[in-house]
Amino acid sequence: MRKLWQSLKSKFKTMIDKEKKQFKQDDKAAYIFSLPYIILFMIFIAVPVFLAIILSLTLFDMVRQPQFIAANNYIYLLTSDEEFMRYILPNTIRFALIVGPGGYVLSFVMAWALAQLPHKLRTVLAIILYSPSLTAGITMTVVWRVFFAGDESGYLNFILLELGLIVEPIAYLQSPDFLFTIMIIVALWSSMGVGFLAMLAGILNVSNELYEAAYIDGLKNRFQEVIHITIPAMKPQMLFGAVMSIVATFSAG
Repeated sequence: MRKLWQSLKSKFKTMIDKEKKQFKQDDKAAYIFSLPYIILFMIFIAVPVFLAIILSLTLFDMVRQPQFIAANNYIYLLTSDEEFMRYILPNTIRFALIVGPGGYVLSFVMAWALAQLPHKLRTVLAIILYSPSLTAGITMTVVWRVFFAGDESGYLNFILLELGLIVEPIAYLQSPDFLFTIMIIVALWSSMGVGFLAMLAGILNVSNELYEAAYIDGLKNRFQEVIHITIPAMKPQMLFGAVMSIVATFSAG
């Protein structure tokens, strides 16, 4: 196993050195093509998050000018707001822990699964999975509302009634027993965005020569292939996917 690891490490080092040399030659073009995304990221994500943090340190009632009060808002939430501590904070933490890592892992699993399919089928499925990012939020709200409608016209109720799994329609969107689960499902489905495409591109860009060399050196199964070859070879895409997953979690929350 040590021999296999040393061999893989040597091959990765050679590949990374080659990529670094190529990047130095094309760094200007890379910065130019990255500039539009960087600008949009700063305008719509970085700056609003920074301003929200600053605003949270002030007393602002929409009438007077904001007054700086340091961490008093946070102290009040943690010491005086029982509803926040009993319901809002635990549910928010649970939501973040499920949707963040869950969406990240789901994006990688789906990207890896699609990478094993023929090109045409992979393209169609990738478009379907990426569709949440291409669809307006209000449109998706209507779609999910129809799907979980609390009468027989709701798709989920219709299917369950036809299968005989329920006797009467269930009002999913009005029931506290189902609402949190529905939020998780919608958030996980919506997380299939740019991070998913980046992971898919990263997996497809891994050289087949690395896989062949690894199997010659003693690699035994697909699990070892993913752990020792696929993931190390696509660290930039994995990092990008993690960042986008965090952003999606805060946006959904």
